[in-house]
Amino acid sequence: MEREGRAGGAASGELVTIGEFARLSRLSAKALRRYDELGLLRPALVDPVNGYRYYDPAQVEGARLVAWLRRIGMPLSRIGRIVALDAGAAAVEIRAYWARVEAETAARRDLAMYLVDHLSAEGGAMSRKPSNTGSTGSTGNVLGGPGAVQLAIRCAALTDTGSVRTTNQDAAFAGPRLLAVADGFGEGGAEASAAAIEALKPSAWGGGDGALSAADLLNALEDTADSASRAVRDAVAPCADPDGSGTTLTAMLWIGSRLGLVHIGDSRAYLLRGGELFRITHDHSLVQSMIDDGSLSREEAASHPGRALLLKALVGEARSAPVAVACRPDVRLREVLAGDRYLLCSDGLSAVVDESELRAAVIAAEAPEEAVRRLVGLAHEAGGPDNVACAVADVVIAAEE
Repeated sequence: MEREGRAGGAASGELVTIGEFARLSRLSAKALRRYDELGLLRPALVDPVNGYRYYDPAQVEGARLVAWLRRIGMPLSRIGRIVALDAGAAAVEIRAYWARVEAETAARRDLAMYLVDHLSAEGGAMSRKPSNTGSTGSTGNVLGGPGAVQLAIRCAALTDTGSVRTTNQDAAFAGPRLLAVADGFGEGGAEASAAAIEALKPSAWGGGDGALSAADLLNALEDTADSASRAVRDAVAPCADPDGSGTTLTAMLWIGSRLGLVHIGDSRAYLLRGGELFRITHDHSLVQSMIDDGSLSREEAASHPGRALLLKALVGEARSAPVAVACRPDVRLREVLAGDRYLLCSDGLSAVVDESELRAAVIAAEAPEEAVRRLVGLAHEAGGPDNVACAVADVVIAAEE
């Protein structure tokens, strides 16, 4: 065993043995050996003869940081990146990690509450009747099962390069069962956004077939989200810098009388119901996490230098020190009502146009096609600093078609 007490000989003066350092840092000797093997916390000196490890007491703060990060559940691989950073950069990384944990916890909470409500309403029964009642036309599909009020979708989508950018990396789609926007970034951003939406289309067209329980629908959404993630990785793989390319994705799939929502990044989804506009997605961004914990006001967020930093996105390979990291999108189910109007948009619109203006434009437009034109026009009036993508869908009674 390695000796307790101060080191002598080669380990001069201030160095202490692993046993003493374990006491100072409140880590076990076993943990210290493990962190040494992983490169998280190297000894100041290893005796070349007997292999004993000696530490500088100045390393205590770093050792405690490793211990604290482990206590919040951070993976060792990420801890290794953080301990190599200066204090300011490490603080940014820790904030980003915890914001991601909270976002994923919130998504699981929402799913749990949905399942509680669903099971309570169904009296414990998870199954429903088939809902493949056909299409009502080229711009909508029938929602609801036999005996239910038949609903249809009318929708439109539009993208625009904006007034400043020379290329358009945003993508949008509006079809019978799918509404989607994606905001690409990096060298392969255009390919990433297009691939993410394209990957959703097979599931969107086929999701209404057969009798699907809520659990089956959620599993189908998870599979769809995974397909989009794989498609983005494949799309950016040929790039010179694939790990720096990716996309946000916000999409709605209409299945039966339910709406399946897939969301990752800072593109947004809004619901206009009863004259009020509600945001139904939560930004996966550093600025949003600071708003959530009270360290930043919404007014301050508009000019914050890190407002473009994403905590979650669909990307290529993981970066050496990522801010936006590859992970699974949030998925959830919602019930739809006749008269609902949904808006999906990239931050090229939401970052420059106030929600009050969005609401006014969405209410004023008689049809989705007019709505998307109005919204892109608002982005241009605000300077059009970024690409913009938006999609609008109305939920109507089928007889109105």
